[in-house]
Amino acid sequence: MTERGDRDANRELRARFDDVYGQYQQLRSNLDELRTRLAAVRVTRRSTDGRVTATVGPRGELVAVELDPAIYQDRDAEALSRKITETIRDATTAAGSATRDLVAEHVPAGSGPVEFLRTGDFGTLLGRAEAVLGRSEGPA
Repeated sequence: MTERGDRDANRELRARFDDVYGQYQQLRSNLDELRTRLAAVRVTRRSTDGRVTATVGPRGELVAVELDPAIYQDRDAEALSRKITETIRDATTAAGSATRDLVAEHVPAGSGPVEFLRTGDFGTLLGRAEAVLGRSEGPA
């Protein structure tokens, strides 16, 4: 009777392992797709007058700035600087939103990475790992 119970337990464990492994494979596939889609993110924004165009990547890194030749008619360096900065800032903000949206499609809501992208708080990113590892704050 014990042998039969062991076999049943082994079958159940194997079935559970297969289920968990299938979930892992799906998550891994989703993360590969996410990595590819994130690498392709490009966000472009134009200034309100259309004379400055800024393109940024998924982390808000500047990819290109284009200036309409008409911009040189103004000759106000401070205004041009503000306009370029504002346009880049708008593009960077939009890229952050696009990145968060992509990650949210592939990672469970409320997870560390999603919350980190939303808040920028490293504590949310590391909190889950610390909880899993059973670490508490304070001296060891």
